[in-house]
Amino acid sequence: MKLSVKLDYACRALARMAVRLPSGELSRIEELAELEAVPANYLVQILGELRNGGLIESRRGKQGGYLLARSPDEISLREVIALVQGDVFGSVANSSGASGESVAKTWKTLQDCFEAKASELTVRDLMPNSTEEMYYI
Repeated sequence: MKLSVKLDYACRALARMAVRLPSGELSRIEELAELEAVPANYLVQILGELRNGGLIESRRGKQGGYLLARSPDEISLREVIALVQGDVFGSVANSSGASGESVAKTWKTLQDCFEAKASELTVRDLMPNSTEEMYYI
């Protein structure tokens, strides 16, 4: 199992949009890229996938940007993972050989646990503890 950088970037962008959701403020690509340390040109592709998957919405125009399509606690990490990365486990196990069946069964158990936990966790869990940025003079 390997979680991709793309998934990490998508989660960072979703977390930032979740912070802004209560104010209704839209997130712009350049700002998201800078705040979350994500390359802007890669972020454009990721946001397109999130939009096509129905997790975010986009608004055009001078005051345009991106926002979550639903509340942060209504978007599960399992949904995000499935959209951005697809099947995390793939077909890892081969049931041939003397212990193949028991190994495949164990991997399936682990996959089920992972998916159950990813279904419980939401974008809200990705949000930073403090929504206020500190400025020191």
